[in-house]
Amino acid sequence: MAQFVREVMTAGVAAVRPDASLVEAAQLMRAQDIGDVLVAQDNHLIGVLTDRDIALRAVADGVDPLTVSAQSVCTPAPVCIGPDDEVSTAVTLMRQHAVRRLPVVEDGRPLGVVSIGDLAEFQDPQSALADISRAAPSAGPGTGA
Repeated sequence: MAQFVREVMTAGVAAVRPDASLVEAAQLMRAQDIGDVLVAQDNHLIGVLTDRDIALRAVADGVDPLTVSAQSVCTPAPVCIGPDDEVSTAVTLMRQHAVRRLPVVEDGRPLGVVSIGDLAEFQDPQSALADISRAAPSAGPGTGA
């Protein structure tokens, strides 16, 4: 059983600059098949931007996603965790802050993300959430997904 965050996190960082447009961020999410990107400048984390943030904080308000910056819509100063923190600490933080993902940061530098799916795969590989997390993405609209 994994003990430390570095053992369960998804390493590598999909990040955009604070001034990147929401379209740029969404295109990166699509290309990487992910639901969030980190907003970083000079290798330091500024915020987390999710597909939900784009939909609810921008598109739903009718703003132009080509002219709105990632920084203006992202969650600033997100709750983070270190790679050498215990997995149980990640679980506790996710519960306390009602978040599904935690950026993994060391000395202010983002290293990756740990998600509830990552935790499910390691804590209970037979769980429905682990199965969903391992599944390939849907083929797109009209596939029932």
